[in-house]
Amino acid sequence: MRILKLDENTKKNLLEDLLRRSPNQYTEYEERVAAILNAVKLQKDQALFDFTKQFDGASIDASTIRVTEDEIREAYEIVDASLLEIIRKAKKNIREYHEKQKQYSWFDSKPNGTMLGQKVTPLQRVGVYVPGGKAVYPSSVLMNILPAKVAGVDEIVMVTPPGKDGKVNPNTLVAAKEAGADVIYKIGGAQAIGALAYGTESIPKVDKIVGPGNIYVALAKKAVYGHVNIDAIAGPSEILVIADETANPRYVAADLLSQAEHDELASAILVTTSEQLAKEVSEQVDIFVEELSRTEIMKKSLDNYGYILVADTMRDAIDIANEIASEHLEIMTRNPYDVMMKVRNAGAIFIGEYSSEPLGDYFAGPNHVLPTNGTAKFFSPLSVDDFIKKSSIIAYSKEALEEVHKDIESFANAEQLTAHANSIKVRFEK
Repeated sequence: MRILKLDENTKKNLLEDLLRRSPNQYTEYEERVAAILNAVKLQKDQALFDFTKQFDGASIDASTIRVTEDEIREAYEIVDASLLEIIRKAKKNIREYHEKQKQYSWFDSKPNGTMLGQKVTPLQRVGVYVPGGKAVYPSSVLMNILPAKVAGVDEIVMVTPPGKDGKVNPNTLVAAKEAGADVIYKIGGAQAIGALAYGTESIPKVDKIVGPGNIYVALAKKAVYGHVNIDAIAGPSEILVIADETANPRYVAADLLSQAEHDELASAILVTTSEQLAKEVSEQVDIFVEELSRTEIMKKSLDNYGYILVADTMRDAIDIANEIASEHLEIMTRNPYDVMMKVRNAGAIFIGEYSSEPLGDYFAGPNHVLPTNGTAKFFSPLSVDDFIKKSSIIAYSKEALEEVHKDIESFANAEQLTAHANSIKVRFEK
């Protein structure tokens, strides 16, 4: 891995480099995505069947687009019993964590006859996109569906692309059943996002779409935002490690590669105050890259977006971490909790040398659907909050309104909204 001295010039170049990974930079795909979405809007099911044949090589129709109970039972027979046990352990941890995020309606009554409050309501129908193809991520199935279940969503509609045989990966089906998906459709890509956003003869329109996908899925979600709500526009995975001389270089190297193996666009960055650690981590990375699978992907990821930055002070290391606002942030320092308190921007923070990033990906409980490409400055991890909406409650008695009606009328008249003022005034006509 390249080792650079952290200074203002390095910082500027790094931030510009990372910005190129954003889905917003891939505008050349937008016209194709728009054409797919328009076809789904106009042709509905037929467009889904045609695109699935074209992109996935699978033949589906109205009688086979929906996963059957028989297919789910078959999946349970295929999936290894030990994996099923692990899925259930992870499900328990994820559910328990998200249960703590639940919000409740509240109402505040006062003796003067006013009652104000907030009504919390789960979304009625949510669409969950699950990627297919070469990569199968049952962990993402759990992470996207379980918060919706905890929130109390009425109907969870899952979509995922089929294989050429027209079947869905059994690991994906089992995870979906365990998490609580109500219905599963064999459809993927931008066309699946269009189906969820607009509705077709087979697939109902949803209120919100969540879940990761490729650039076509990301741009499709961006395009349908407004017709439905979405969680976020997901970019390539990323990790940033803050470490000092106390860190184990072998651990740091292993953790950097845990994200580099995802994608050639994945970013893996170490910021350290120790030149010696920087050199040792670089050496360990070279060793691991040759030992592990997905070698070519890791090499390209590190060549493009892998950095080891040597900072003068821990304050400088924290400052660049806050500028980058990484999806995953690991802290391996002498006083990791002290560093954590100074971190402002990160999707998920992993503290100490035994809290490596895959712990959060699979098992600990917090959600692994996280903001990327610097959006941790203003976005949060997927949570129960994403699957609820809030309504304000206002109730005034005549006596309570009488105390303030002239103030309201004056405010409305100041804005030249005389009908607003009149709406209050008529209630106190002589």
